[in-house]
Amino acid sequence: MNPIELGAVFADDDVAALYQYRAPYPQGVFAILERLVIAPRVVLDAGAGTGALARRFPPSIERIDAVDPSGAMIARGRSLPGGDDARIRWIVARAENAPLSPPYGLITVGASLHWMQADVVLPRFRDALAPGARLAIVDTETTHSGAWRTEMLDIIRRYSPLEHHLETHEMVSRAVQQGVLMLEGEERTSPEPFDQSVDDYLRLLGSTSTLSRVTLGSRAAAFDAECRDLFARHGMRRVRSTVTGYVAWGSPR
Repeated sequence: MNPIELGAVFADDDVAALYQYRAPYPQGVFAILERLVIAPRVVLDAGAGTGALARRFPPSIERIDAVDPSGAMIARGRSLPGGDDARIRWIVARAENAPLSPPYGLITVGASLHWMQADVVLPRFRDALAPGARLAIVDTETTHSGAWRTEMLDIIRRYSPLEHHLETHEMVSRAVQQGVLMLEGEERTSPEPFDQSVDDYLRLLGSTSTLSRVTLGSRAAAFDAECRDLFARHGMRRVRSTVTGYVAWGSPR
């Protein structure tokens, strides 16, 4: 399965419901985005999902067009804190052909560019940006420590349908090398602690395209059992990590 095919799992209501167990973007991410936006102070959040970015934009942003192809994700986003903000226009559509209302003073893609056809959306983003406005590619980078992590990665590799998950900073580097993005800057926030129970960590994994119950099918129970056995052997009841926000920005070509 390629990434775009895997992205179809986000249409599932149960997968959308599990998004709440993901680490939130550090507040520093929004400080960077507020610094980047120009007039008109209108943002297109492409691949918005449940609105992890859209629902937390500062008051200085006048309107947010939150576009996502999954009705389940947008329905969940509407029900979450900030989802009823009158500034947000929720739009169920793919970024490739969504009805847009440019110009935008900033376009954001939060951990979602790999679900899109870059050769279609990047020129579209370029044409929708106001003169001098930028595309910001946003993600989180999570760091775990401890011997359990190596074992966990071994389990994930055996069950995941993807041999290699391309990290967002790798996608940015590839886009620059291919000449489809003129990179102006990259910035990371200070790392913040993130602590959750083993149950919630497994729910987080279930919100991913590669390890959701939709993707794993009949192997889901075996995956869950192997993970729980690993945590039991290491005497773990909680999973602790640090989360760093990542923002790269520039001009699509």
